[in-house]
Amino acid sequence: MNLCAAAFSERGAKLARRIALAFGGSAWAPEKYAGGGVLPFGVSLGEWTKERFEEAEALVFVSSCGIAVRAVAPYLKGKDKDPAVTVADERGLSVISLLSGHIGGANELALRIAEAIGARPVITTATDVNGITPPDSWAVKNNCAIENLPAAKRVADELLSGHAVGVAVTDELQPVPYPVTLWLRPKNLIVGVGCKRGTEPELLRGCFLDFMKQSGYSPLSVASVEQKKDEAAVAGLAEFYEIPFETFSAETLMALPGDFTPSPAALAAVGTDNVCERAAATWCVSKQNTPASPSRWQEKGVCDL
Repeated sequence: MNLCAAAFSERGAKLARRIALAFGGSAWAPEKYAGGGVLPFGVSLGEWTKERFEEAEALVFVSSCGIAVRAVAPYLKGKDKDPAVTVADERGLSVISLLSGHIGGANELALRIAEAIGARPVITTATDVNGITPPDSWAVKNNCAIENLPAAKRVADELLSGHAVGVAVTDELQPVPYPVTLWLRPKNLIVGVGCKRGTEPELLRGCFLDFMKQSGYSPLSVASVEQKKDEAAVAGLAEFYEIPFETFSAETLMALPGDFTPSPAALAAVGTDNVCERAAATWCVSKQNTPASPSRWQEKGVCDL
């Protein structure tokens, strides 16, 4: 786990190292407390936090809550963007879920850290303390994207009040079924993308969006041929929709058995007779261990640029 634990005392540094070892992360402290597996900050706490906030899955502060709050406050973006942030006292008596308890996983992380070091977990989110499964936590655990995050809070409020709620779990674009509907999109769609070198990112994004709307599905996962792994338009498309961008070599794509739409031009250019369909089917086989069948994608069509 990409976890970074920060401490500010000798005893705290030892606990930070213990937590980091338990989760395969890294421990950090001021230079005078560094060593023995604890890295020195090397910069101000603000700069350190900014760097880790962009790349880490979780931050653990072995400190007071005040230090942690002041450190992360300038870099907060939103509950669907921020990493998990937890706080442990230097004696390891309590572990507090401070930020991104549900989507970021801080609640679960606090429970796991507490178990690892023999501490008391402190969880304060209303649904959890009332024994109710939060819809956003359920979405994360079941690999679903939350399409309309504000509705998650309304649904949680209704659950706390004991009312019925409306949650739609589907990868298809459908009419709204309930007065207030929380849309959860299972991340089970794979799109093979191919384009000419130098294609404008905005053009590819527009074609992709049109394709998905016509298909009736939400965008979730992208795969492409290896030669296009540095293609700005494809990388930008994945970044814009916050979906994984995976690549396969031409040899890997050609090795996949099946009936794919052949393209002599693609074969001459990149060494495979088909990019889009083969990439999507190859992803299914390599990641989900499911039979390769391009029929679903052939039915939806291909947009070439």
